[in-house]
Amino acid sequence: MTNIFISLLVLVVGFALLMKGADFFVEGSSSIATRFHIPSLIIGLTIVAMGTSLPECAVSITASMDGNNALAVANAVGSNIFNLMVVCGISALFVPIAVQIDTLKKEFPFSIVCAILLMVLGYLGMTLGRIDGLIFLALFVGYIVYMIMSAKKAMNTYQEEEEIKVISMGLSLIYIVGGAIAIKFGGDFVVESASSIALSLGMSQNLVGLTIVALGTSLPELVTSIVAARKGEVDMALGNVIGSNIFNILLVLGVAATISPITFIFENIIDILVLTVFSVIVLYFGFTKHKIDRKEGIIMLLLYVAYLAYIIMR
Repeated sequence: MTNIFISLLVLVVGFALLMKGADFFVEGSSSIATRFHIPSLIIGLTIVAMGTSLPECAVSITASMDGNNALAVANAVGSNIFNLMVVCGISALFVPIAVQIDTLKKEFPFSIVCAILLMVLGYLGMTLGRIDGLIFLALFVGYIVYMIMSAKKAMNTYQEEEEIKVISMGLSLIYIVGGAIAIKFGGDFVVESASSIALSLGMSQNLVGLTIVALGTSLPELVTSIVAARKGEVDMALGNVIGSNIFNILLVLGVAATISPITFIFENIIDILVLTVFSVIVLYFGFTKHKIDRKEGIIMLLLYVAYLAYIIMR
């Protein structure tokens, strides 16, 4: 019992290091980029957007390098399922989520294509190798270029640049280095404690990754979305979740597989299939009325509970 308590404590410390480390890294990087006159739009779509995926990235890379392959895949896939069904589902309970036409016609279908590609590449040889990782990273670069071009086009019509806080060069470097160190140790703590909890409770690493670790790395999105929903500010909620899910597959698993090939287990294929089916259901909800209302939010949460029951029992 003492071992489990210590492991849970280390897990919480690991999550805290990951979140704060990502915040510091993004703030320091954004400040330096602003000093070099890089537009805030590009900073927002690259450094800041990637910053939200740093916790998942650290956990998956650490797990992959340690040979905890099931955890590496389950963390990214579990986080995507949680973001889509729970973060959006809970937000819809407070106020209907408006769904942008562009999200429905472009980003959402692309996120489904990414999930299917992951499932196919993982199933072939039951390994996500370095070539597969490089394919994901190439797609990720293409996606970022498309996002920047689309945003620039939109900006030309009405938007103005967002102010980015500039701090001294010395402090920026401290933030970047300190943030990177915190992310590194946070990833180590999360992987080691999650593996220890799985061993102590007789749970598989895949199950721990899909539940405890996925929830922990998705907490910032959940808290932010609930606060925004309570204020009635959820216009971009689904778009942000879809963007995060694309990052988790292309960037997180792309980097992890490029550094150290990831061995798949059959449960990973099933979980990616579930993510794909859930994505199609939510896409259908969005197309019907161009919004996700409370009733659909409840259905999404019930589907997630059913999925949780299935992975616990299997």
